[in-house]
Amino acid sequence: MLRTSLIVNRASSAVVALVPTFALVLLACPSLANADDFSLKLEPGVSESLTAPQSQIYATGGGQSLKALFGLTPYLDVGPSASFLFLPASAERAEAGVVWGFGAGMRFKLPHDRESYHGVSPWFDADLLYMRTGGLNRPGFDAAIGLAVPVGESRNFWVGPFVRYLHTVELERTGYDSRDAKTLIVGLSLEVGSGIERKRIPSELQESPPVEPIAAATVSCGDRDHDGIADNIDRCPDVAGLMANDGCPNYDKLVVKKDKLELKEKLYFAWDKAKIEDASFPVLDEVVKALKENLSFRVQVEGHTDSSGPDAHNQTLSEQRAQAVLAYLTAHDVAQDRLVSKGFSSSLPLDTNDTAAGRENNRRVEFVVSFIILNDGSPQ
Repeated sequence: MLRTSLIVNRASSAVVALVPTFALVLLACPSLANADDFSLKLEPGVSESLTAPQSQIYATGGGQSLKALFGLTPYLDVGPSASFLFLPASAERAEAGVVWGFGAGMRFKLPHDRESYHGVSPWFDADLLYMRTGGLNRPGFDAAIGLAVPVGESRNFWVGPFVRYLHTVELERTGYDSRDAKTLIVGLSLEVGSGIERKRIPSELQESPPVEPIAAATVSCGDRDHDGIADNIDRCPDVAGLMANDGCPNYDKLVVKKDKLELKEKLYFAWDKAKIEDASFPVLDEVVKALKENLSFRVQVEGHTDSSGPDAHNQTLSEQRAQAVLAYLTAHDVAQDRLVSKGFSSSLPLDTNDTAAGRENNRRVEFVVSFIILNDGSPQ
């Protein structure tokens, strides 16, 4: 009985020692939160021997394990583990069972940043262990299933039930029962980690600081591209952008205006024809990029000419050039039902037709934008 008391006292001291250690780890949590996909998990639980002779010798006991987990992917963590198991004696003159385990393993889980089912993450893990019982060293392994439920929106803390199976391999010893020890542990998993990053504006777009009134408007009006600019004032509600650009990203060759895509460079056509010159392809490629990123844009491609030549010829040329640009866009996978083309001949001049420079400005293609409402991310 004296030896049993000593074992119990040592086990209790070890458990008490682990508690402040884990508390210190929790206090260090802010620094750990800076690490990517790192977490610590403590698993206190109730243990029960499943097979003889242990089930005949020991009563229901307790145990706990401490795991350090490093995320390799959103679905897989790996890391070391340490565990402790105490089983009080139920038979007369039997000694309490104390088991220490050290090893490493892996955990498979659903990603901690998922939004469905309130972020609840089922998991399965397994470890290979070095087991120490009394003066004996044994190999072992364990496996467990559980649920991790996030506490708070930052998801730095997780809690949930688990069931763990622990298998200690008994080595052959003359005069001793060599059957393996099998133990079931049921308990509560407590996990602290680095949390998750909410969707942010890409670093290359972070030129303007967020504006509080806009953030407030986002709550009431929606912000589907998560750039901090409410959809009702965001000219590019489907792609993250800058407040300085009214919610649109920086495009090299165009600017998204309130009602049109304004080109920074002119489109060039063969003289008096609707054939697009190669020099215009980079400009049109960026128009394609802008339309693919902004699925709520419906565009009217407009062709314009100067006043030189007969009106009928200019009307036909303006229509054909607008149609050529539309054909280029559809050939590059912009949906046909988002586009329409129209020719205006010389009826809408930007400049005077009395000078060569003015006539050059009047010969142009414009992209007038209207907005459509999306239900499922595809244009209607």
